[in-house]
Amino acid sequence: MAALTLHPDRLLPADPGVRSIARRLYAEVQGLPIISPHGHVDPRLILDDRPFVDPASLFIQPDHYVTRLLHSGGVSLTDLGVGEGPLPEPRAREAWRLFCANWQLLRGTPVRFWFESSLADVFGVSERPTAHNADALYDQIAEQLGRDSHRPRALLERFDIAFLATTDDPADDLATHRALREDESIATRIAPTFRPDRYLEAGRPGWAELVKELGGDVGDYAGYIAALEERRRYFISLGAVSADHGHVDAGTEPLDIREAERIYRSALAGTVTPREALAFRRHMTFEMARMSCDDGLVMTLHPGIWRNHHPATLAAHGPDTGHDIPVALELTAALQPLLDRFGTHPNLHLVLFTVDPDVYSREIAPLAGFYPSVYAGAPWWFLDNPSEIRRYQQAVTEIAGFSRLSGFIDDTRAFCSIPARHDMSRRLDAGFLAGLVAEHRLDEDEALDTLTGLVVTQPREVFKL
Repeated sequence: MAALTLHPDRLLPADPGVRSIARRLYAEVQGLPIISPHGHVDPRLILDDRPFVDPASLFIQPDHYVTRLLHSGGVSLTDLGVGEGPLPEPRAREAWRLFCANWQLLRGTPVRFWFESSLADVFGVSERPTAHNADALYDQIAEQLGRDSHRPRALLERFDIAFLATTDDPADDLATHRALREDESIATRIAPTFRPDRYLEAGRPGWAELVKELGGDVGDYAGYIAALEERRRYFISLGAVSADHGHVDAGTEPLDIREAERIYRSALAGTVTPREALAFRRHMTFEMARMSCDDGLVMTLHPGIWRNHHPATLAAHGPDTGHDIPVALELTAALQPLLDRFGTHPNLHLVLFTVDPDVYSREIAPLAGFYPSVYAGAPWWFLDNPSEIRRYQQAVTEIAGFSRLSGFIDDTRAFCSIPARHDMSRRLDAGFLAGLVAEHRLDEDEALDTLTGLVVTQPREVFKL
């Protein structure tokens, strides 16, 4: 069997002189706590602290980064258990076998880096996965999952995660978060995130019934606005620091109040047109910024994704199963109404993400380089890979500077990949800053100060921790 080894210089610059600087920088931040202000880990995982069931439910089923690559190579999502709960042991083992037999599909991807780090660092795996050793690796990992040392809370402490944000529906009672806040044995600060997308899309089927879940009197537009504001206050009372928005575009054109009220009535009656629903959602994105100025929630915006691109997969396996696909994105004109009104408001922190790499240098960096409210979010989804992170580092910092970066965002449901993803970011940031030192654009002490800021200071300041 081929050995699975983690080279100490992985992802650091190839040039020996620059690499030596990068090593020194990375060594100073390697062990710093993890700040994770945007992710999708289920908070019940931490509250219940039950052992992970098996390697497939830990590594494969919840991670659409993995399953989409396997699916592209011809592996059935049904065979992987995507969209299901924990599988019976024979099916879980078979899903793991499929993964190991198709390990080569991960070559050249960041998923390979994350997986290798998780397997080696967390479970002591020393062989590269193959069809031949799949059962042995399954048994090795499964045996450790039964130990107290590999329960969720023990790993949370081992990973040194200081802050962990989840993603939550506005109508959620947040009982899990309330219980977590009352549990003094958990050192990590775990916070909900307000994710209102489906409550702003007035044209979606069943929307009139959906908005009733917000509570209050939502029979008219004023009551709807009041209900959203009240839910945001409730989230804040349980530790929320941000509201997250992921619509297909970034439009923020406000409506006249009478027009907003008219469209809202049409939506409740089920007669709203697609054009009206689009105008209403863009108006509500503007309103979300207004609310952030009032209540202080950081506003994160990651538009530009065609959600659930393959209807058959959505029907069979549900959303968030690997078939969200990027679309072309425009931000400068789309955000102008919002920034005209709120761009210099002291309470607004607007963090912009994209899956269009050109947007970072063409629009996000210039916006962040002028508006004090705007920050450039870390490369996200299809862009959180070494080549695009390096491109982002150069494109954004030379226009807006390091102070306008959000810090790293892991955006993951796969719990054991969190430290691997943050480690990748620290290595790449160390390499980029080492290059600036080697070019005599920064002194090494400035590079270290900047790197430390990106790891811990920036995310704390941007997300108001």
